[in-house]
Amino acid sequence: MGKTLILTEKPSVGRDIAKVLKCKQNGNGCIMGDKYIITWALGHLVTLADPESYGEKYKTWSLDTLPMLPAKMELVVIKETSKQYGIVKSLLKREDISELVIATDSGREGELVARWIIAKAGFSKPIKRLWISSQTDKAILDGFNNLKPSREYDNLFKSAECRAKADWLVGLNISRALTCKFNAQLSAGRVQTPTLAMVVKREEEIKKFVPVDYWTISAKVNGFTITWQDKTNGQVRIFNKQRADEILSKIKGQNAEVADIRKEAKVELPPLAYDLTELQRDANRRFGYSAKKTLGIMQKLYETHKVVTYPRTDSRHITDDIVPTLTERLKSVAVGPYAEFARSLLKGRINVTKRFVDNSKVTDHHAIIPTEQYVNLSSLINEERNIYDLIVKRFFAVLSPAFEYEQTTVRMNVKGEIFFAKGKIIKSKGWKAIYDGQNNIDEENEEEIGNEQSLPDIARGQIYKVASPQAYNGKTKPPARYTEATLLTAMEHPGKFIDNEELRETMDRTSGLGTPATRADIIEKLFSSFYMERRGKEIFPTSKGIQLVNLVPEDIKSPELTAKWEQKLLLISKGRVNADEYIKEMKNYATKLVTTVIVSSNVYRHDNLTREKCPECGKYLLDVTGKKGKMLVCQDRECGYRKGV
Repeated sequence: MGKTLILTEKPSVGRDIAKVLKCKQNGNGCIMGDKYIITWALGHLVTLADPESYGEKYKTWSLDTLPMLPAKMELVVIKETSKQYGIVKSLLKREDISELVIATDSGREGELVARWIIAKAGFSKPIKRLWISSQTDKAILDGFNNLKPSREYDNLFKSAECRAKADWLVGLNISRALTCKFNAQLSAGRVQTPTLAMVVKREEEIKKFVPVDYWTISAKVNGFTITWQDKTNGQVRIFNKQRADEILSKIKGQNAEVADIRKEAKVELPPLAYDLTELQRDANRRFGYSAKKTLGIMQKLYETHKVVTYPRTDSRHITDDIVPTLTERLKSVAVGPYAEFARSLLKGRINVTKRFVDNSKVTDHHAIIPTEQYVNLSSLINEERNIYDLIVKRFFAVLSPAFEYEQTTVRMNVKGEIFFAKGKIIKSKGWKAIYDGQNNIDEENEEEIGNEQSLPDIARGQIYKVASPQAYNGKTKPPARYTEATLLTAMEHPGKFIDNEELRETMDRTSGLGTPATRADIIEKLFSSFYMERRGKEIFPTSKGIQLVNLVPEDIKSPELTAKWEQKLLLISKGRVNADEYIKEMKNYATKLVTTVIVSSNVYRHDNLTREKCPECGKYLLDVTGKKGKMLVCQDRECGYRKGV
């Protein structure tokens, strides 16, 4: 009986699986047992070949050799990790291996990691797939008892490969074209450029914005505050000082008559569970963490501590089969500050509704929730505690009853002018009890007009004296700059930047720009390429970023096209679109982009020129900030001179 080879994405996961399958013998780049041999990649070991490997002519960057459209795209072994590839390949070639289990990350990229290694090594024996959503011992064991034939994931692999090829064809061609045409280090990409374009567009709106003065009027009656409201359109802002003054003098010393009291029972349902993007948003708002940092912390909680489920998910629901495990999960988090909430949820009947449990809304992985693994809070460092806290509290909230309150709206008539006040009586705190004492982290709705206050008992027709009426002067505010939280939202729902109605809806239903797994890297890449920068929480485009957006072809800036491509990748993974057709389209698209750049009459201006000349070619050097601090680099890309400062 032959052995089963198991291929994981990284050594730590390989060791976890080895422990569960009781493989104890350490080998070179692998762990062996009686029945299994476990080995690992180090992320990607195999990738698409560089343009240079398709012929001498691509070694020099020139417009004449563009577009680069290899008939068959070749795979190469990545130099830095070729030693591990060699180990994996020799294991795949072993006579006594009768089958392979792919145990890389259960997602589009993980599928690609494994399949490219298998293709490059030329392995042709039977293959199965381990598909799990948590790294706990129990989940791993269950997964091995329920292995799937790898062909069920063939379409997922096709969509992953198409994504990689599309990024090569579009990214490398347009970046070479821009760099050669404008003789500057410029790069563009299928997802990064439309994302940058949104940041640049927002900056233009802010620069063009002219603030306008407005006034609001309020007064006190019977110990509470009433606010003026326009009878015709319900607005509370008055854009004409003369009118504000007229209203003010009209109500001075007058009586207010209670015209109407409306009491409404209101219900606020619990929020949905976290997917990665929503978690990154909250972590950015509350702790100022970048999307990349949050993902890094999540990987730790998932792989090392095993206390949360798979992070790279775009679903905010769970499937039916998870429901029986909810009790166990609640028991495992009933520690420290969470004990009380967990116990009270365990005491009642857990509130499981279609709002949380919906198989149709889960694609590869369900929402991020705690695992059944007991958690030792003291083993988590501060940042891990913060993210874990968000996940546990959200899990409690999802399983809790609604927040119920009664809203009272009072309308008053003062000499024909309408004023109002709002009050709230809480009937049942429900899920909001979990967040007691935490300020609301929703930055986008900061300005609450006519805030809630406690109102005394009043009846219709009662008359009160108007006291201390005042007009407050304010100025309209420009649109806010993006933070990572709001940029993630815009990438997830770029629909509002799209004119075509049908496409806009498609984009709001599908993944938007990039996927939850790639958004953090895209934002990070825009920072590291000096196209935008962080100042505090706000994101500003640099002059290089603004110029790039003005230089690139219209097509590549539009979230529409990117959305269409993402949409097609999704359909390829479902077997509904042909992969070869997609690549053909991408080649045409790359050709069109290159042509547009070549005929462009735009110019790129370096705004970071120094007065220091390049010792090799005499042109002025550019001042840039790299990972290791400030550097001077030659503006002429062909020259390539650089020195650290």
